[in-house]
Amino acid sequence: MKPMTKTLRVLSHLLSYPDATLRAHLGELRAALHEDAALSAARLGELDALIERLGRRRSLDVEADHVELFDRGRGTALHLFEHVHGDSRDRGPAMVDLCKTYEAAGLYLAPGELPDHLCVVLQYASTQPAAQARAFLGEIAHILQAIFSALLRRQAAHACVLAALLELAGERAQAVEVAPEPELDASWAEPLAFDGCSTQGQARPGQPQAIQIVRPARRTPASPVTGASA
Repeated sequence: MKPMTKTLRVLSHLLSYPDATLRAHLGELRAALHEDAALSAARLGELDALIERLGRRRSLDVEADHVELFDRGRGTALHLFEHVHGDSRDRGPAMVDLCKTYEAAGLYLAPGELPDHLCVVLQYASTQPAAQARAFLGEIAHILQAIFSALLRRQAAHACVLAALLELAGERAQAVEVAPEPELDASWAEPLAFDGCSTQGQARPGQPQAIQIVRPARRTPASPVTGASA
């Protein structure tokens, strides 16, 4: 199996915020992809086109597009637990478990970094032997497929990065059905005071609201990203 260390790190950089430092090294990123040769010629061609696009366009436009694409919608969010746990209470423990996975490999997050961000996840995967990295990507392939589909629906050039990750995982990149995203203003809207929460929270006042106190169930070992039991 071909090594994919450089490829995973390049793909991580291509998904990160395209500031001046990143844009200054686009040529090196392209060279590393071709040196690794872990991807098919067709996929490398798509990534070359993305790199050329990032370098050709005005920096303000590239940065604004990145924020609009990845920071203003759940379907294209790069925080993997957004797709697995949403806003549930399971997200916190999952973050802790993932941090422990990184620390066991001798990796520690920089201030402000979140462990479930795909760029961070790929940096971790790049430290693993090729077989383990491929298996790790396979565990999160369903999340990668969902993000790929959301990017494809928005005709985003960055869809090729997710397609490349799926190829490394041994999966075929294909569009899957994704739920339509609510308007940004609607998703950020707060419930009316004293009017209960949304259907995802408690019932409206005046309706029965059961309160249960239960012992926490014993947890079985789970994948640090997907949350699935081993």
